[in-house]
Amino acid sequence: MYIVHSTFSVPTEKADEVISIYHNRSGLVDAAKGFIRFLLLQNEKKNGELTVHMEWETKDDFLTWVQSEDYRRIHELEKKYPDQELASIIPSIQKFKVVAE
Repeated sequence: MYIVHSTFSVPTEKADEVISIYHNRSGLVDAAKGFIRFLLLQNEKKNGELTVHMEWETKDDFLTWVQSEDYRRIHELEKKYPDQELASIIPSIQKFKVVAE
């Protein structure tokens, strides 16, 4: 299994707005080969810190996804978000290979 975390911080007063966006996400990734699960995590001490947690069967499945047209389409939409403060946020990405369960 392969896990990817994309962590970013938003102003605390905008956290609920961003969470709402993820509640209404397109779901395009859900149909990608090897995709297992999506979670949005909120840091319980820093409400403005959010992490997108994605689980994949393999690293290759994830890499295929990030090279796909659906991936590009989703990320182009993010750049066009009306709130430019949110649209300009650059996440910190961490990638993990699961070595034990």
